[in-house]
Amino acid sequence: MKYSTILTIPSHPQYLTMLRAVIEKLGEIFEISDVIINEIKVALTEACTNVIRHAYGGDTEGEITLKFNITDSEFLVIIEDNGTKTEPEKVRGRDFEDLRPGGLGVHLVKRTFDVFDFDSERKEGNRLILIKNRVSS
Repeated sequence: MKYSTILTIPSHPQYLTMLRAVIEKLGEIFEISDVIINEIKVALTEACTNVIRHAYGGDTEGEITLKFNITDSEFLVIIEDNGTKTEPEKVRGRDFEDLRPGGLGVHLVKRTFDVFDFDSERKEGNRLILIKNRVSS
């Protein structure tokens, strides 16, 4: 079975609750464990927060599009924005020894997803491809 859906939200933190609700519902429909779905919710919230903060510089007038493709073997999410182009080689979380709030989103996303890859072919904005293998769900 394959399922696809697209969610486009404004680049405003208040819309992240809508994203989390969609992920929760996808977990129900596809019988993905609550533990995995909670990890995905946190990771995608962090990824979208980074889009708002870094790609859009806090501008709440932009858009974030999330494309979900779910099969029996994988949970694929493509996050697209039209903000400032990210340099993938500079995307990394801060050191764990640096104890202070924030800065761990990249670590959470990379820990949750088996694939974390920026589409370098995209000319403007950003496209992040995330894949979670479903064999363990």
